[in-house]
Amino acid sequence: MREAMEFDVVIVGAGPSGLSAACRLMQQAQAAEQELTVCVVEKGSEVGAHILSGAIVEPRALNELFPDWKEQGAPLNTPVTEDQLFLLKSEEKGQKLPNFVVPKTMHNQGNYIASLGNLCRWLAEQAEQLGVEIFPGFSAAEVLYHEDGSVKGIATGDMGVSEAGEQKDSYMEGMELHAKYTLFAEGCRGHLGKELFERFDLSAQADTQHYGLGIKELWDIDADKHQPGLVLHGSGWPMEQGTSGGFFLYHTENNQVVVGLIIDLNYANPYLSPFDEFQKLKHHPVLKQYLEGGKRISYGARAISKGGFNALPEMTFPGGLVIGCNAGTLNFAKIKGTHTAMKSGMLAAEAVFEAINAGCEGAKELTTFTDKFKNSWLHEELHKSRNFGPAMHKFGPILGGAFNYIDQNIFGGKLPITLRDNRDDYAQLKTADHFTPISYPKPDGKLSFDKLSSVFLSNTNHEEDQPCHLKLTDADLPLSKNLPLYAEPAQRFCPAGVYEVVEDEQGQRFQINGQNCLHCKTCDIKDPSQNITWVTPEGGGGPNYPNM
Repeated sequence: MREAMEFDVVIVGAGPSGLSAACRLMQQAQAAEQELTVCVVEKGSEVGAHILSGAIVEPRALNELFPDWKEQGAPLNTPVTEDQLFLLKSEEKGQKLPNFVVPKTMHNQGNYIASLGNLCRWLAEQAEQLGVEIFPGFSAAEVLYHEDGSVKGIATGDMGVSEAGEQKDSYMEGMELHAKYTLFAEGCRGHLGKELFERFDLSAQADTQHYGLGIKELWDIDADKHQPGLVLHGSGWPMEQGTSGGFFLYHTENNQVVVGLIIDLNYANPYLSPFDEFQKLKHHPVLKQYLEGGKRISYGARAISKGGFNALPEMTFPGGLVIGCNAGTLNFAKIKGTHTAMKSGMLAAEAVFEAINAGCEGAKELTTFTDKFKNSWLHEELHKSRNFGPAMHKFGPILGGAFNYIDQNIFGGKLPITLRDNRDDYAQLKTADHFTPISYPKPDGKLSFDKLSSVFLSNTNHEEDQPCHLKLTDADLPLSKNLPLYAEPAQRFCPAGVYEVVEDEQGQRFQINGQNCLHCKTCDIKDPSQNITWVTPEGGGGPNYPNM
């Protein structure tokens, strides 16, 4: 029997939704002069280690959670001063679009350029001051259930198990964390969330979820090129027709910029490499003018849930909720998910506190959360943006952009129609015989780089002698099916060089370099055979992002 600890509430994941839920729970407990035990489990080596986002933060939820956040030193130090939107037409040409044609949702007055990792570190400090217990370096590996099927809590993963499944000298058994209610705030494509979606059929009434892969770098640039608060967004080159997405470049503080590319994972060409598209993109004059002569200091990648309102599942089930990006609350029309994730966590905290106060145990489903959500600005905001992603997918960036301008700027998101997009991203990959291989330029080591040197900058590390956390349902399938049909696209869609087809004297073999894994979840999403399942590795492993 594993050792067990009892809490009122257990929260999986120290991201913006989980930490906001923790803070709001304790605020209510203190206001009611009531004891409450809240625990947050975080698989990263520290809070913020695995947090990756652009990020432009809309402070609406933060204003509600901590009205005095400026006085308390929240790390939102760079207000947006100017928005620029570009359509890149070729490797040399780009057109800046006038502000009046830009959808209102993409205007950033009143928002802040920030490191979401640093914001989460600050939120964790507030949570601990309020009495929350935070356990970094422990992965939530298993959902625990009561006999009646309701969620009982989670179990952390065993530490010190060898690749062969044997206990090493460092072995430490996982611990059970029991709670009246458990909140799952794992972020996009959480592996426990996947289990809960299936077990409780949470997506029965929802459209298909859609995803993008976001790749980001942090750069030091020349002081004379730095314009604090300048925000650039754009789309077009180098992505070929049928591939959608967009780039960002934000001037933050300390002569730094963050630059990145989000590629929608519904692309069709199996030869496409999101990583190499991004490296190529940085040579365009619109981006190069800022990056040239600078130094890249960090790199990371993460999938995002971008299905929006139409793809939202039921978030409640007996014993808990899924919140934040685990549920898909990101507003893709704004390209923002921090304020929406925080608000979902705060609403969850209010529903949970009411239930505990009323003497309800976890077997009772938190239907009050659904009412709170439907009556919140979060529901209203996501509903108004429900057509944004489907329009871009169905009509492309130009016609889709025109539709979104009419929908958002003229009708305020209240057009009396709802566009649907119900084809899974992985199913839209076509076989390799429809395409010719893409020849990407060799990286120059100044603006563009290779995968391995990039992974090095992410500070990614896993204990090498541990069970592989990238599980193949059929170990033969990558070579027997994916290679002949799709030229084994995992070699290219992974932004960290985890998957390789290696040829040696024994012939071809499919190699998984799990040590490189950034925990982006792209393989779990995009594999055309749905043969790869990402599960959590030993706690503390993965990237360790500074200031990202």
